[in-house]
Order: sequence, then structure tokens, then C-alpha cells
Amino acid sequence: METRNAPSGDRLAVLGLGYVGLPLAVAFGQHQPTLGFDIDDKRIEQLREGHDFTREVAPERLAASRGLSFSAEPADLADATVYIVTVPTPVTDARVPDFGPLESASRTLAPVLSPGDIVVYESTVYPGATEQRCVPILAAGSGLTYNEDFFIGYSPERANPGDAEHSLAHIVKVVAGSTSATTDRLVALYERIVPAGVHQASSITVAEAAKVIENVQRDINVALVNELSQIFARLNIDTQEVLEAAGTKWNFLPFRPGLVGGHCIGVDPYYLTYKAQAVGYHPEIILAGRRINDGMGRYISQDVIRLMLRQCIQVNGSRVLIMGLTFKENTPDIRNTRVVDIVYEMQAMNVTVEIYDPWADPAAVAHEYGLTMVESPEAAAYDAAIVAVAHRDFCEAGIDTVRSYCKPTHIVYDVKYAFPAEQTDGRL
Repeated sequence: METRNAPSGDRLAVLGLGYVGLPLAVAFGQHQPTLGFDIDDKRIEQLREGHDFTREVAPERLAASRGLSFSAEPADLADATVYIVTVPTPVTDARVPDFGPLESASRTLAPVLSPGDIVVYESTVYPGATEQRCVPILAAGSGLTYNEDFFIGYSPERANPGDAEHSLAHIVKVVAGSTSATTDRLVALYERIVPAGVHQASSITVAEAAKVIENVQRDINVALVNELSQIFARLNIDTQEVLEAAGTKWNFLPFRPGLVGGHCIGVDPYYLTYKAQAVGYHPEIILAGRRINDGMGRYISQDVIRLMLRQCIQVNGSRVLIMGLTFKENTPDIRNTRVVDIVYEMQAMNVTVEIYDPWADPAAVAHEYGLTMVESPEAAAYDAAIVAVAHRDFCEAGIDTVRSYCKPTHIVYDVKYAFPAEQTDGRL
């Protein structure tokens, strides 16, 4: 059954058209028939009109993907032979994996599976989750037998929103299948759209583990420099100067302190820690890194308050401008942004907080976080301005523009090193 179609003859369906799924669907659509599927009717309508709110795919690229069509109707999935699932894998408020989107996508696929079909998962999970959580749903809902009638692949996403240099085509793709023939078929399939090459993992669990530790490693390294920045602040040493000096050694890793949010680094480690604890191991370093990074919003807020008090600025009833809400610069992605931690902490101190971000969608911010943004900051209105995200708009406008938003006595705090140290009143 595994030879139903060669890669060039496969009909593809990509489920989930967000920051990962849409670029993937567009790339495949340039080579072969591809259906982009999403449960959001509005999203499908916008894509049919050539508009991508994530700004990851330009209208001309959408138009050039001639083999790509869009649908929100599950029945339209039935014609595909390879299904690629790119839905999110969030965590709950209790920091445990939320398999709701992944299991829902699997339930949607099960009734349309035919003998010989392959389902590929790109969502980040703990090792073993794909076969433990998704395969039983597919088998039960389709009536087919795993590795006899249908097959599974895993190819972890490595998307980096807002980064044109490290796009899908330029990042090596890890691929694994539930059988050797499935792996071979998927390697040939992904090689069509990834000139950077494909790495063949020996098993699905190896591929799952490789993905999750990529972000665990980054999380821990950022946590280290976040802790160092707090130590250096107490020693009255500029953290950036220290990092630049240490960076002259060839093997020093160039991490910088800051808020850790987004769809990967601030979420994925909890998948591994959950599984580790389930098998009787308490992951001390990983969880310690998470605690440090999750506490940075509170630390930044307290640091700003300290600087305001030094300037004899009344904190209670003050007005603070936060510049940037997305989880990183030059992207509209607000998923798991930790800038909101600063907002909530300031509000708890009876500070009036106003948020300005030309990249973020106000409706999405209101829906996701219950926060309202300003269309533009007022002149000479704020007791403090916090540059929380280094959008190019802010950097190009310059520090004088930032200060023009503030009262004569004020604080400008730079979270992301957008400006030289001597131009700001405080930074990490």
C-alpha cells in the first residue's frame, strides 16, 4: 500500500494555515496540487483574496503558487494522499501540554483517510506523543490499520516568524516515517521544496526529541544571560558591554537577555518536562530556566519603578507607554508574548499603561489579552516609555522621537538594546 503515489504524483493537504502551515502549503503548491485547510472561514476567505495577515507570504507568492487552493470544508480533504498537520501545541495555565488542536485535527482527518495515505505531523510534542496520542485517533476513526493501511511521518517545523533569511527553503528539514518506505517517500517529497537539504532521522521519536530540545537549549541559554543581567545590574555593570567583551572569544555563544515568548521557546520545554516527570525524572535545569524567563516581566517592571522613584516620579497614578507588544520584532505575531507580563505588573501598581505597536492587530490583542492599544502615542504625555520590542519602526524613528512622547522628567527603558546605552535611562 505504500507505493500508492510517488512524491511528484501526491496530492497534498496542509492542515493549519498559520505561520508554519501557510509557507509550507505555498511552497508545495508551486510543484503539485496542494490544499490549504483551516477551520477559520475568515482566514480562508482572506487567503483566497491574496492577503496573509502574518506577513510571512507576500501576495505575489500566493498568486504564484498555482497548484494551491484553500478550503474550510473537511470533505475537500478526501482527495489528498499526504496530509501535513501544522496546528499549534500550546500548554494550559498549569503548564501541561494541551493536545486539543492536535487531536481535533486527527479527528478531522480520520474519516477521509484511504489505504496508502500518509499523515505527517509538524507540531512540536514530547517524544512518543505522535504515535501515542494521534495514531489511535486516526485508526479508530478510519477503521484502517496503522502501518498496514495508513502511515505516519514526523517533520518538525523550524519556522522563525519575521526572519526572511531563515525561511523554509533555507533550513535543513528533519524527516522520519513510521516505516522505512514511508521515510524514503517523505524525504523525496520534502526535498522538492527544501534546497537546504533533508536530514533523515532513524525514528519518529528521535525526530520529536530533536525538535523539542532545540528550543529547550535556547531557553536555558537565554535564562542564563537573564540571570547574569540581574547580577550585573546589582554590580552596576552594563550587561551588553560584558557580553560584547566575552563574545570576542570564538566559542562564546551570542545570546542576549530579554523576554522569552512566542510559539516555541516559552512553550516547548514544558512538553519535555511533562514527559520527563511522567517517567519519574524531575528536570531541574529546564524548569529553573523556565522560572527565570517567566519572571522577567516582573523584573523589568520593578526595575522601571526603581528608576522612576530615583527621578522622584510618583508611581501611583503615573502614565507609562509600552512600545511593542508582539513576541519579537518586525512580526505581527502576538502568541504567548511576555510583554503582557509588564503590562499586568504595572497595572497592579495602579499605573495607567498604554500600548503602542504598529505591527500588532488591535482586534487580535483585544481578543487574546483583553488589552486596548493606542493608534499613536501622545506627545509629552508619559512618565516612562518602555521599548519592549525592537521594531524597525522604533529604531528608525530614533531615541528623540521616543523621548518626545514623555514629560520633561521621565524614564526611557530599553528591553531589547534598540538604542545605545548612553541614550537610555535603563536597560537589561
